[in-house]
Amino acid sequence: MTDVDTAHLATRVLWAAFGLSLLFGFIAHRSRFCTMGAIADVVSMGHWERARMWALAVAVATLGFNGMVALGWVEARNAIYAMPRLLWLSALAGGGLFGFGMVLASGCGSRNLVRLGGGNLKSLVVLIVMAVTAFATLKGLTAVLRVATVERLFVDLPTGQDLPSLLAGGGLGSVPQLAVALGAAVAVLLGGWALWRPEGRSPAALLGGLGIGAVITGVWWVSGVLGFVPEDPQTLEPAFLATNSHRMEALSMASPLAYALDWLLFFSDSSKTLTLGIVSVAGVPLGAAASALLQRSFRWEGFGNVQDLALHLVGASLMGVGGVVAMGCTIGQGISGLSTLSLGSLLAVAGIVAGGLLGLRYQTWRIERMD
Repeated sequence: MTDVDTAHLATRVLWAAFGLSLLFGFIAHRSRFCTMGAIADVVSMGHWERARMWALAVAVATLGFNGMVALGWVEARNAIYAMPRLLWLSALAGGGLFGFGMVLASGCGSRNLVRLGGGNLKSLVVLIVMAVTAFATLKGLTAVLRVATVERLFVDLPTGQDLPSLLAGGGLGSVPQLAVALGAAVAVLLGGWALWRPEGRSPAALLGGLGIGAVITGVWWVSGVLGFVPEDPQTLEPAFLATNSHRMEALSMASPLAYALDWLLFFSDSSKTLTLGIVSVAGVPLGAAASALLQRSFRWEGFGNVQDLALHLVGASLMGVGGVVAMGCTIGQGISGLSTLSLGSLLAVAGIVAGGLLGLRYQTWRIERMD
C-alpha cells in the first residue's frame, strides 16, 4: 500500500465517521438520549426510560463489538480502554469529576453538542471551556498534575484489561470464544432489563438504545476494520488511520473536543490533520440541528443570569479535566469503553454515576438554601 492509498483510505474513514456522528446527533436529539438526564430522571421522578435506553445502547454496542472480536475483525487490546495498565484511581477520580461537572453544566459533552445543534448558546460556552481544560489536561498544567498524582497508582495486568483477555490468560478459553460468550451474556442481561418494562419499549427508548448502540458499533468497524492498515508505508508497522491515539477508536466527546480546538487554532500547521474524533465533534451538532429543524424545535437560548453562567463554567471545567483523567466521558467510557468489557471503563462509569448523584444532591441543597 502506497502513501496515496493510505491517504485515500483515511479520507474514507473520516467521511464514514462524520456520517455516523451525524446519525448519532440526529438520534440523540430525537430520543433525548442523555446519561445525566437518565440519572436525574431516576433520582427526581423515579422515571427509568432514559436509563433503560442507555442500558440498551450498551447492550447493542457490546454485542456488536464482541461479535467482531469473535470474527477476528478487531482486538480489544488495540483500543485505549483495554490496555494492560489499569489506571484505577484515574478512572474513579476522573469519572467523579466528570459526573459532578455534567450536572452543573446541564449535561455531558455529547449532550451539549446535541443541545448546541438545537440552538443552545450556553452549550457553546460549555464546549469551548471543556475543550480548553481538556487540552490543558492532555498537555498543559493539569496534565502535569494528572501524571504526578492519580496516574501514580495503577495495576499492571498480564494481559489487556478487557474481561475476555483476562479470562483467556487464566486458561478459561480463547479470546474469541470468551468474547462472544461474555458479549452475548452482557447484551442479554442489559437488553433484557432495558426491555422488561414498558418504558424501555417506548419509541424513544428503542430509537435511542438501538440507534446509539448501532452507531457506536459502526464507528468501531470504521476505525478497527476499514481504517486498519497491516503495514503503514511510512513506519512499516500496523496502523489505525485518522485517529489521535493511533489506536482503534469509537465515539468519545472529551479529548476530541481538545483536539478539535487544537486543529482550529493551528489550522495552518500541516502536521495538524483531521481525525475521527475531530470530525465527530462537528457531525454530532449538525445531526442534532437537522433533527431540530425538521421538528421545528430549533430556538436560540442563552444564560439566565450570572449564577447560571458561573455554574456552567465550573461544570465545563470539571468535565474537561475529568474526561481526560478518566480517559473518556459518558459516551467514551460509558458506551464505547464498556462495549469492550474493560475493567477501567466499569470503574470510570461508577465514578461518573457517583459524581452525578453527588452533583444532583448539591443542586438540591443549593436550591433549598436559596429558598
